[in-house]
Amino acid sequence: MVLNYIWISFFLIGFCIACAKFLILGDTQIFATIMNGTFTDAKNGFEISLGLTAVLTLWLGIMKIGEKAGVITVMAKLISPFFRKIFPEIPKDHPVYGTIMLNIAANMLGLDNAATPMGLKAMEQMQELNKDKNTASNAQIMFLVLNTSGLTLIPVSIMVYRAQLGAANPTDIFIPILLATFFSTLVGFLSVGIMQRINIFNKTILAYVGSVSVIIAGLLFYFKGLSKEQVEIVSNVAGNGIIFSVIIAFIVAGVIKKINVFDAFIEGGKEGFSVAIKIIPYLIAILVGIGVFRNVGGLQVIIDGLSWFFNTLNINTDFVPALPTAIMKPLSGTGARGMMLEAMNSYGADSFVGRLACIMQGATDTTFYIIAVYFGSVGIKKTRHAIGCGLIADITGIVAAIIIAYMLFY
Repeated sequence: MVLNYIWISFFLIGFCIACAKFLILGDTQIFATIMNGTFTDAKNGFEISLGLTAVLTLWLGIMKIGEKAGVITVMAKLISPFFRKIFPEIPKDHPVYGTIMLNIAANMLGLDNAATPMGLKAMEQMQELNKDKNTASNAQIMFLVLNTSGLTLIPVSIMVYRAQLGAANPTDIFIPILLATFFSTLVGFLSVGIMQRINIFNKTILAYVGSVSVIIAGLLFYFKGLSKEQVEIVSNVAGNGIIFSVIIAFIVAGVIKKINVFDAFIEGGKEGFSVAIKIIPYLIAILVGIGVFRNVGGLQVIIDGLSWFFNTLNINTDFVPALPTAIMKPLSGTGARGMMLEAMNSYGADSFVGRLACIMQGATDTTFYIIAVYFGSVGIKKTRHAIGCGLIADITGIVAAIIIAYMLFY
């Protein structure tokens, strides 16, 4: 229901801004710009879905091998004590635990192509346990918010963009991004926990969260002592090496279990194709709505309003030029990436604004995109508190990014 109102708002606000530009500024091309953008965004939505078809076919095929070989069940048992506390609706040792763990691991390594198929598979498995098929369950909401908060350990793509644009030290945003995304994920988790009345002070939860915090601190210490070339090498080898090792492990386990590995892959791949078809209308709908708002200049209106607001409070506004990246990120990953690159091109890759835009890009994930794709794939219409908690995580990540950038780069 909330997503419905937000989607309608994109069109109505866009229409009002377009009318104002036409009547007041005499912009006779504004409606043509909107319609051309609408057709382009619809085409982009279809092409994204088409691209996902291949990725989904590959990864759901691999997942089916792991499922039949019993690897997913073993992984589920390893993480079950923690997941049982934050996903109390899911039965003990259910295979979805292993899928969730693979999804989160891929996200942490910055491997979106691997994370999305696993996320969609996890959402499908949780939907089988969901009693009200039209309404998001507590487990689905917790899982989705953990995804939208965007915990990323190794932001390889952002570092590559910085290197291409001439940054003296492309990896200097690594620690700020890690800190910002950690706070975003932690607050997102706590907000869902409060809404679902989960005992977040449970010993098991504290032990796992504490362990993750220690691991992140260790990674910070390790990467801080590496050169930019070493960080890029370790990031690429660790991310891609771990995921490829998972593929090999699943296949070897299938051979040991004496299952028909090829047939299992084909069976899972067929599921991937059907999922990709299901999400096409949801993805086109959200991209077209966002595109209308963006193409009429709605984003600039927000930026100008925020700039005026902070000026009236006598707050330093040097961070405002980086806000387009922050505002666009929950709406569109591609759009936010474009805003980040524009900020670095306009102000310099090593400028305060350029670095802050990069931190904002890595601090959170595309909330509305993920909601449209993940919930759309299983037919969820009532999102309950998913959007609210996801946006709380986003805001936390952005605020943390601004504070950290001022502390380290201003």
